[in-house]
Amino acid sequence: MEQTQTQVAGSNQYLGKEKIFKLMLKFSIPCVLSLLVSALYNIVDQIFIGNSELGALGNAATGVVFPIFIIAQAFAWCFGDGCAAFLNICQGKGEGQNAHKAIGTGIVLTVIASLVLMAIFYPLQRQLLLTFGASVDGTNAYTGEFEPGSIDYAIQYFVIVLGFFPVFMAMNMMNAVIRADGSPGWSMASMLSGAITNIVLDAAFIIGLKWGMAGAAWATVIGQCVSFVISVVYFIFKTKTFKMHLKSFIPNLKLFVSSLKLGASSFITQMTIVIISLVCNIMLAKFGAMSDYGVNIPIAIIAIESKVFTVVVNIVVGIVLGCQPIIGYNIGAKKYDRVKKTYFAILLCTAIIGILFTLLFEIAPDAVVGIFGKPDPEQVNPELYWQFGRKTFRIFLSLVTFTCAIKMTSIFFQAVGKPIQAVVSSLLRDIILFVPLVCILPLCFTPGVEAILYAAPIADVVAMAVAAVLTVIYLVKLKTKPEEVPAENAEQEPVLKPSKKGVIITISREHGSGGKQIGKIVAERLGIPFYYKEMTALAAKESGLDKEFVADINADSPDIMYDLYLSSNAVQQAVIAQDKIIKKIAENGSCVIVGRAADWVLRDNEDVVKVFIHAPEEYRVKRICEIYGDTEAQAKKNAKRSNTKRASYYKNVSGQDWGESKNYHLCVDSSVGLEESADVILKYLQENKQ
Repeated sequence: MEQTQTQVAGSNQYLGKEKIFKLMLKFSIPCVLSLLVSALYNIVDQIFIGNSELGALGNAATGVVFPIFIIAQAFAWCFGDGCAAFLNICQGKGEGQNAHKAIGTGIVLTVIASLVLMAIFYPLQRQLLLTFGASVDGTNAYTGEFEPGSIDYAIQYFVIVLGFFPVFMAMNMMNAVIRADGSPGWSMASMLSGAITNIVLDAAFIIGLKWGMAGAAWATVIGQCVSFVISVVYFIFKTKTFKMHLKSFIPNLKLFVSSLKLGASSFITQMTIVIISLVCNIMLAKFGAMSDYGVNIPIAIIAIESKVFTVVVNIVVGIVLGCQPIIGYNIGAKKYDRVKKTYFAILLCTAIIGILFTLLFEIAPDAVVGIFGKPDPEQVNPELYWQFGRKTFRIFLSLVTFTCAIKMTSIFFQAVGKPIQAVVSSLLRDIILFVPLVCILPLCFTPGVEAILYAAPIADVVAMAVAAVLTVIYLVKLKTKPEEVPAENAEQEPVLKPSKKGVIITISREHGSGGKQIGKIVAERLGIPFYYKEMTALAAKESGLDKEFVADINADSPDIMYDLYLSSNAVQQAVIAQDKIIKKIAENGSCVIVGRAADWVLRDNEDVVKVFIHAPEEYRVKRICEIYGDTEAQAKKNAKRSNTKRASYYKNVSGQDWGESKNYHLCVDSSVGLEESADVILKYLQENKQ
């Protein structure tokens, strides 16, 4: 969820020097606290409901509604985390004028999404809640005893909270942006005020006034309104790096696409939770009805387990999310020894947290379940309730340390720009293993409802083994950065070349078109500086990142999930460093700049002439074969791959289509010859830039 600590390359070289544990304390504690406060909203109602006359039936009802909350949260966090990351990037590039438009669009779309969800969920409320595991009054087919249903409680709670979805979702979306704006304390105050309000009103409405499920729901939504109001006050009076205006709320979908990509991982993570909860509830209800436990006991206990599990995981996730800028910066600087130290420090914290909670769950499961109230004999069998509670915490969460390590590994791979490993680590445990096991195990063992509990540890063992292998392979491949070359043998220190005010020519080009050579010819004829590799060297020098890393963010990228790779913390720091140096080069005076979406970075500069160099495939393939010694097949493959990545990079940073003629002042077919292509550019300059 959290991308609030994303740091701007060029101003945080201390991330490569300060002690690891000191950095972890600075960055991780706010993340952990924020996530724990967020978890309070889900836990408080459950505790008060369980300790009232609503009992286990009320807990079962909230457990049924929980996945629907997560669906709403998935959209809110997708828009919020995306806008937060986009704001961080805008801060680094000095492009704050775009941030408020993306944030305003995000708020509008969040509200629209909430209204759409309300329109879908309200008429389908009963069918939806029954699908998610709610039960109706009836006789247990296995025991022959009457079993009260949870559906009425679930509907009472759901209808009220559904009516406040716009407030709930907007509050979550805005809090992510507030943290990114450098005000985690304000965000914390917003969330904490809402949580405290919820606690006080739960006591008043549920215990004092005996309002039951309606009281729990009203306490929740009023708490959300308090958080929402505090967030709105911040947006009106307290923002630091952006200002909201009425025009900010005019949707700019083209600009918002970049934010949406950055928030996609949050959406996927939340929807994964929905799938898990849905499948688990369905199977628990089905096989619970075929056992002594009935439907309500398994649903109520798993609802408790999910809230407790959220607390444990949020601590670990908060730690590793807080460490993302540390990992990202040191990957970019190729200080791999610090990357490894950070990883093992996070792993140590994860292991300690996991082991402590495992001991608690194994030794005192009754104490944990008891926090959420004692069962009412008129609703469920108390002996069976405690029995299923013990088995759930001792079996289902027996390998919670592995679960935490798997979550940690996935986020670590995101931070280092390895989306394939991140997705594999994340989805393997939850979707590929756990969900099928929940469906298969109860068919193979009796009682089926207890067999479901073994799905989690089995999935943990397999997924942990895979995550460990992926991590070891990655860490082994990380080589310590070689010592600096002695000055007499080192390359000349990159410097800005002397120039004077005048035209700035940016050149984008298809692979094999000769765009770089054409740019060099133009620069020589005009007597102005030429920037290609020098640009990335200067960016590395200013930011503290490694020169090769900055230069190779395309070459090192995966062929699939490229957009996710580009949005990773490490790569975004390199992108920001490049953009800053491109602007500095332009401020220095007339020059030719090749590649790196320089035309977009300098789009507001009136002196810029944007050129795109292209050529027929046959011509480009022939040149690639001559220059690199490729076969024709290899040349075609490499040309396609390179152009695809250039287009993705350009789309990622600009939201525009690479190579589309309307985005350039001049498009030149270089098959006429390199010198001749340079002549075309010079003639254009002569006619249009006199």
